[in-house]
Amino acid sequence: MRLADFDYDLPPDLVAQHPAPERSASRLLHVDGATGRMEDLAFRDIVSRVAPSDVLVVNDTRVIKARLHGRKDSGGEVEILVERVLDASRALAQVRASKAPKPGRQIRLARGGVVEVLGRQGEFFELLFLDGPVLDVLEAWGEVPLPPYITHEAAAEDERRYQTVYARVPGAVAAPTAGLHFDAETLDALRAKGATIATVTLHVGAGTFQPVREDDPARHVMHAEWYGVPQATVEAIAAAKARGGRVLAVGTTTLRALESAAASGTLAAGTAETRLFILPGYRFRVVERLLTNFHLPRSTLLMLVSAFAGVDTIRRAYAHAIARRYRFFSYGDAMLLERGPQPASDPQ
Repeated sequence: MRLADFDYDLPPDLVAQHPAPERSASRLLHVDGATGRMEDLAFRDIVSRVAPSDVLVVNDTRVIKARLHGRKDSGGEVEILVERVLDASRALAQVRASKAPKPGRQIRLARGGVVEVLGRQGEFFELLFLDGPVLDVLEAWGEVPLPPYITHEAAAEDERRYQTVYARVPGAVAAPTAGLHFDAETLDALRAKGATIATVTLHVGAGTFQPVREDDPARHVMHAEWYGVPQATVEAIAAAKARGGRVLAVGTTTLRALESAAASGTLAAGTAETRLFILPGYRFRVVERLLTNFHLPRSTLLMLVSAFAGVDTIRRAYAHAIARRYRFFSYGDAMLLERGPQPASDPQ
């Protein structure tokens, strides 16, 4: 397939700039990848679409205030977007400046504090935070790193709403947005019904917004992301499948963590880095249902959902959503996808 196979035209006014008034007040498009059937729902209807035997797996990563502004010691303005926290005092970051800062140069942050450039690792700069632990500095002086298609500056509303209600482990620079729709009442209703809720952690990196530039998508190189799958989640999934339940991944990040942890053929607990790139033809080992938002044209995430539910099914679903004026991207509406037919062979 070619990159153009994953393109579509989206009216700009369908890009959600703000979240719905209430988390669970968004819309939900239920799509069956096996039959192509579509159903327009409210997000709260997800409770009725989950069986007591099912297990929902969520990504409990917490978004950090990863965007900083400052000036080089030479006076030039700098914008820093932390990609990954390496340890208590060091981080990898994108640094935007008129001239790339050299090792040994310092950047004085606009809200306080100083960082020193230690060197480069590919497109990222390694930074040393001189005024305390990285996470403490970001929490005190950083800004919520809203996606580039959201045009307003981060405000207090974004600090609360660009974060899931179950966020626990700090480290993401972009939210696992499918989870933004859940409020405590919806989660309680799912538990009361008997469904199990389990967790993984995948720290979403800024590379999630990296465009695919190769005409042949298979040549695209994915950014690396850290993930962890607890033993309790492996056991919860095994128990759900034993009782005839299905695995519902809340978000593409959860799906990638689970499928990465099952690369050997069997789901195993542990932590690792993943560059898993899921294209049509991939054979899914763990996940049978996927809750996800609508994704950008020509993106790796659009390719993933096309692999999950079927290329033609996703094309029709997106056309349906545009015609019915669903809201798109991070603050937009959601889709509940039932997995389409699986290929006969394992992924390459």
